[in-house]
Amino acid sequence: MRKIEQQMNTAISNNQNWQSANTAVTLDDNGDSKVFLHGNHIATVGENFIQLFDGGWQSNTTKSRLNAILSTHGIAGECVFQKNFDWFLGLSDGTAIPFFSGMRLN
Repeated sequence: MRKIEQQMNTAISNNQNWQSANTAVTLDDNGDSKVFLHGNHIATVGENFIQLFDGGWQSNTTKSRLNAILSTHGIAGECVFQKNFDWFLGLSDGTAIPFFSGMRLN
């Protein structure tokens, strides 16, 4: 995991606003952490959920940030991956479902 992703996850865990380079974490009125990459909303992390977005860009950097969030705040085995140019969400039971922006994991 990249240093910036570790700092991002620390900010999420500590419920802090944080920004470095192209990545930012802000707290909303509900106390949920919203993660932005280049100003595009890519995730919301709440106490009992994670909501994933592609921010309009299914880039390697977006995928890396989402996977860093899932590895720290999700269930072991969850990940975003690409196959034949399409994104999927790998679940903890080994299955995969098509990724769509706004999907919510409880």
